[in-house]
Amino acid sequence: MTPTRRIGFISTRFAGTDGVSLETSKWATVLERMGHECFYFCGECDRPPEKSYVVPEAFYRHPEIDAINRVAYQGTWGKLHEGRRRHPEIEELHRDFFSVYIRPAQVTQRIHELRFFIKEELYKFAHKFKLELLIVENALAIPLNLPLGLAITEFVAETGYPVIAHHHDFQWERQRFMNNSVHDYIAAAFPPDLPSIRHVVINSLQAHQLAWRKGVNSMIIPNVMDFDSPPPPLDGYADTVRADLGVAPDQYLLLQPTRIIQRKGIEHAIELTRRLDLPAELVISHAAGDEGTDYEKRVREFARLLDVVVRFEADIIGERRGVTPDGRKIYSLGDVYQKADLVTYPSTLEGFGNAFLEAIYYKRPLVVNNYSIYEADIKPKGFKVIEFDGFISSATLEETRYVLKHPEESAEHAEHNYELAKRYYSYTMLQNHLGLLLADCFGEAA
Repeated sequence: MTPTRRIGFISTRFAGTDGVSLETSKWATVLERMGHECFYFCGECDRPPEKSYVVPEAFYRHPEIDAINRVAYQGTWGKLHEGRRRHPEIEELHRDFFSVYIRPAQVTQRIHELRFFIKEELYKFAHKFKLELLIVENALAIPLNLPLGLAITEFVAETGYPVIAHHHDFQWERQRFMNNSVHDYIAAAFPPDLPSIRHVVINSLQAHQLAWRKGVNSMIIPNVMDFDSPPPPLDGYADTVRADLGVAPDQYLLLQPTRIIQRKGIEHAIELTRRLDLPAELVISHAAGDEGTDYEKRVREFARLLDVVVRFEADIIGERRGVTPDGRKIYSLGDVYQKADLVTYPSTLEGFGNAFLEAIYYKRPLVVNNYSIYEADIKPKGFKVIEFDGFISSATLEETRYVLKHPEESAEHAEHNYELAKRYYSYTMLQNHLGLLLADCFGEAA
């Protein structure tokens, strides 16, 4: 019998509906089904307090981390905490030579002060919960919190803790990290190559890049959903979804179930809605999040130019049902999925594609852009969806109209898609992979 383990998850945050938080919840659910116990170290947290260890400086939007990132990736000064006094010679040397490629000594000092502080907190976390294994969620892949990544790397190097490093997106996949003054830190910790770390990526392109860039082998575990347990049928609560979203009975509800950020390609969904020549409205379920509002302004302007009604409904669509402060019903995203006539997923870049799996889980017809990971890893499985290659063509419009007007045929395709997803992206698949990983970490027979 496989022994139960005390497992500590580490990331910048475990809260809300971002991809890392959602996938961590799924991993924890499966691990707990296997008999293990899970704990959490992060800067922002919505997990059970008795199992959590919160260090605000671990959050990637902590004011000091924000200030470091502005220097590291933008070459602009932020207000740093005043630590030890610095020599005037250092101040003089850096006064005239600062750019995005040169790191001021003050920033170096503060990074290392925070690294040492966070590392001490990691020791306390591991001791408090008597941890046997760590699972690091993206904090060793994307360098949004340099002190955290360095602290984790040093902690593992000093202790030899068995670690599963679960990488969702790497710095080389994001334009904003290309020019920086912290290449040395990125090379050391994003990700580190240490003997006790087992690396996991979410798609085959990442596995190839990690091997090529770092000489590191990895296991591919794609994002998952609980396809072994179909969604429960809707109850009376959801009967008012369409009306509350402002969609008339004779209109089609097109759902864009993503945050409003540039790589989601929401202009394509707006264009599709406009050119269908059918009574339809587009509903966007999520807000812009913490990546700014410039793109949201662009989306609203584009919708006005094309005279398309777009409903921005993050206030009444949430992770779970509830009531807004002014008394309106809040619907779960699952409620809205099951009332949608079509899901739009026109992303230009994704690490995997949670919204794709959600649409399949709720058996909705789906329009998807042929983004690289979809083309490499998902499309070959044989899913029946409406695809387009970077732009909405007449063929895309024709196929979408057909799907909307023939719901019986769409339902058959949805059943086909669900069975495929159950085979490739279920909790059962995840449990099998995690069993192998844990056995490898502890030198046990799988």
